[in-house]
Amino acid sequence: MPQESAGILLYRTHAEGVEVLLAHPGGPFWHARDDGAWSIPKGGPMEGETAEQTARREFEEELGAPATGALTPLGRLRQRGGKWVEAFAMEGDFDPDRLNSLMFRMEWPPRSGRYSEFPEVDRARWFRLDDAYPKMLESQRPLLDRLDTLLHGGPLL
Repeated sequence: MPQESAGILLYRTHAEGVEVLLAHPGGPFWHARDDGAWSIPKGGPMEGETAEQTARREFEEELGAPATGALTPLGRLRQRGGKWVEAFAMEGDFDPDRLNSLMFRMEWPPRSGRYSEFPEVDRARWFRLDDAYPKMLESQRPLLDRLDTLLHGGPLL
């Protein structure tokens, strides 16, 4: 059975256009990756949670700030590894300098017997829509198109 997750694509509008907040995953596997590594803050549901509740909880866990705005569904998509992501758009603001992500523990280096802690998200950054495409995980890029459609008219795909 494929894994499920839910997340929020936070956006803000300026005279220069739309910006989206993306999160860079923490830990040693992602440390040196930039292009194609950024994502929406997201994660798996807890028992009995709706997708909206999961998205709000994961946003707060990964960024350290509550997601208190109205959520607009952006639909589901399937990532390359088979995980389904239910995404929501939310207009708002977040100061990346205030990032306070939860930590996770893992054996590193592999098979060394030593464990280290890493943040779930090691940095967050605002990107203009066009600049976000090469930074974002390829399988999540359709969310940028869906947001653009939502904000500039037309039905969501």
